[in-house]
Amino acid sequence: MRLGILETGAPPAGLDATFGDYPQMFRRLLGPGYDYADFDAAAGQLPAHPQTCDAYVITGSPASAYEDAAWIAGLKDFLRAARGQAALVGVCFGHQIMAEAFDGRVEKSERGWGIGLHSYVVRAPQPWMDAVGEFRAPASHQDQVVEPPPGAVVVAGSDFCPVGMLAWTDQPAISIQLHPEFEPAYAKALVDSRRATRIAEEHAVQAIESLDAPDDRARLADWIRRFLERG
Repeated sequence: MRLGILETGAPPAGLDATFGDYPQMFRRLLGPGYDYADFDAAAGQLPAHPQTCDAYVITGSPASAYEDAAWIAGLKDFLRAARGQAALVGVCFGHQIMAEAFDGRVEKSERGWGIGLHSYVVRAPQPWMDAVGEFRAPASHQDQVVEPPPGAVVVAGSDFCPVGMLAWTDQPAISIQLHPEFEPAYAKALVDSRRATRIAEEHAVQAIESLDAPDDRARLADWIRRFLERG
């Protein structure tokens, strides 16, 4: 399977030297069983045709899916063109821009930053999932999907982020607000880079400590692989 990674942002300066960029993180998460191709969507570089790849992963980004930027509008157009032509997997910003592209709505949440290890309750199990009622993975976001698009089912979420995971019934597409591609060390370093200036010290300390607990990143990777196999 040819798997395109639509890169919509980059780690803060200095962290990429240690942890790699977001396409590299997804390669480590999903493993060697794909023919990967990278596209710098934030620079306006998109595949020539939706069927250039069998499936696409849309990465996280410091941008907001509702921003008035040419590359964001172009990416939304590409996702709409890819509907039914390729499988789609959105993560964090990818989750949000897929919702916006398909007539959902994203807002900056009044709940503030979602950081550290977050837990989601499964509300609508899917065929590519195993039998688990709850899962945990790193979070890093202020924006949230507040209205799911037509044709999308809320698979999982939490009190903090009710629309935390979506699966579309009218196309091969799934998305999640959490970051299964973030290794705990990177998630900690990301919070640390934002403490004091963007995140309150107490909140940052709690988030970093939470990332020492076991997570379900490997389970989420299996779910994505199973979805891609079915798609």
